Amino acid sequence: MPITHPDLPYARNALEPYMSAKTFEFHHGKHLKAYVDNTNKLIAGTQLENADLETIVKETAKDSSKAGIFNNAAQVWNHIFFFKCMKPNGGGVPSGKIAEMINAAFGSHQKFVDEFKNAGVTQFGSGWAWLVLDGRQLKVFKTPNAENPLAHGLKPLLGVDVWEHSYYLDYQNRRPDYLAAFVDKLINWDFVNSLLT
Repeated sequence: MPITHPDLPYARNALEPYMSAKTFEFHHGKHLKAYVDNTNKLIAGTQLENADLETIVKETAKDSSKAGIFNNAAQVWNHIFFFKCMKPNGGGVPSGKIAEMINAAFGSHQKFVDEFKNAGVTQFGSGWAWLVLDGRQLKVFKTPNAENPLAHGLKPLLGVDVWEHSYYLDYQNRRPDYLAAFVDKLINWDFVNSLLT
C-alpha cells in the first residue's frame, strides 16, 4: 500500500498571519509531496512496500544502508505530525492532562516554553524540536535533519519543524520569532491531549 500525500487538516490560509498560504503551498504542496514520492519509489519491491509509515521509520532508523528510505519516510511522518500540531487560534497555555504534566515536569508552563523554544533555536541547521514522553516522563528533545523521536523509542507529543523551508518565506532568518508564533498562536493542544488518552 503506497504512502499517501494527505490533505492539510485546515485550509492553506487558515494559520495566517503566522504561517502563510504561500509557505504551505511549498511546504505541504511541494516538500511533503516530494518526500512521499521518494518514499514510495525507495520502498517499491522491498519488504517495506506494504508497511505503514511508522513501521518503515522504526525499521530503517538504525540501518545506514537504508538511510535514503529513513530520511524520506521520517520526513513524511514528521510533516504529517507537525501539521496536526497546529490549528487556527491555537497556542497559549494548555488545559487538561498535558497542562498538569507540563507543570509537574518543568515547574511551570513558562519554563516549558523557554526550554522548547531554546531547543528549536539551538538546533544547528535543519531539524526539529519536540515534546516527548520518555516512559512516563515529559522531556524536550531536538533532532537533526529527518531524525525523530520514534527512532529513539520515545513517544512524540508535539513537534515543530525548524528546517528553513518551514519559516523562511514568512520570517526569513528570524527563527526565534517563528518559534514564538508557533508556541503563542498555533499549537493545537487538543491534538496533544488526544495523544495522552
